[in-house]
Amino acid sequence: MARRGSYVVQYRRRREGKTDYKKRFSLLKSRKPRLVVRKSNKNMNTQVIAYGLNGDNVIASANSRELEGYGWGRAKSNIPSAYLTGYMCGRKAMVKKIKSAVVDLGLQPVTKSSRLFATVKGAIDAGLDIKADEDIFEDNNRLMGEHIKIDKKDIDKIKKEINKKIK
Repeated sequence: MARRGSYVVQYRRRREGKTDYKKRFSLLKSRKPRLVVRKSNKNMNTQVIAYGLNGDNVIASANSRELEGYGWGRAKSNIPSAYLTGYMCGRKAMVKKIKSAVVDLGLQPVTKSSRLFATVKGAIDAGLDIKADEDIFEDNNRLMGEHIKIDKKDIDKIKKEINKKIK
């Protein structure tokens, strides 16, 4: 019990606004790997991370910049590229025998039909078992880029390339 007049200093990552330890603990209690999704202005980062006593272990990761190696020549921060990044990370996780995960969006604002959920939808389509309500995901036409004049065949071609290279 704290004495009167004493002050308990919070953890450094909590002070910096980087980690919500209560939320992290609730995710770790599931004993499943976490699908960590982070966005920046220009890219999407996705990782499948397992808890370890000596620190978290990254099992699979994907960045939207990697899409260039599969023939993607468009922006790396839109909904279709977020979907493909999630798909790529999901395929890498499936190759490493990861069947399911829980979603960890961190301290980012959660908005329905955002790039974050396009990434999660990509991981689900790659075969990961992730519990999520279908209402939170973007319309399939937007995932395939029809709103920005991307042909659905281009998305399918990139998915085939990902399947071919990640076995």
